[in-house]
Amino acid sequence: MKTISEGSTAPDFELPDENGDLVRLSDKVREGPVVLFFYPAAMTGGCTREACTFRDLGQDFADAGAQRLGISADPVGRQKEFSEQHSFDYPLLSDRDREVATAYGVKRRFVTPVKRATFVIDRDLTIRKVIASELDMQVHAQEALAALA
Repeated sequence: MKTISEGSTAPDFELPDENGDLVRLSDKVREGPVVLFFYPAAMTGGCTREACTFRDLGQDFADAGAQRLGISADPVGRQKEFSEQHSFDYPLLSDRDREVATAYGVKRRFVTPVKRATFVIDRDLTIRKVIASELDMQVHAQEALAALA
C-alpha cells in the first residue's frame, strides 16, 4: 500500500459532505491550509472523541487560518446524523468506496475501514505533517495545530 509522507503532494479528490455537496481539496486549500483527518467510523467512542476535539479547537484552527475536514467510509446520511448529533462546524466527507483512503495509504482490509490518520496540507497541496496515532484521539488536533504554528 502506498504511503504518503511529509513533503509529498497530497492527492486531490472530490467527495460529498454530510449534506451531499461536493467538496474538492484543491478548492479548499485556496482558502488556507487544510487539516484532513481520517476516522474509522462515525458515532463510535474514539471517533466521537477525536471529532469533538477538532470541533472544540475550532477557534484555534480559525486563528491559524486552517480548515478542518473529517473523512470516513460512512455514507452521507450517517455523516449528517453524526454532524447534527455533535454540532460539528466543519464538513464530514463520505469516502464510501475508500478510494481517497487508498490514495492516502490509510485504507484497511480488516478491523476498521480506515486507519486513524491526520494530514496537514498546505495551500500548494504539500503535506506538512502526518499524524498517525490509533489510540490517542486528542493528539491529532493538538499536533495539527502545532504544525500550523
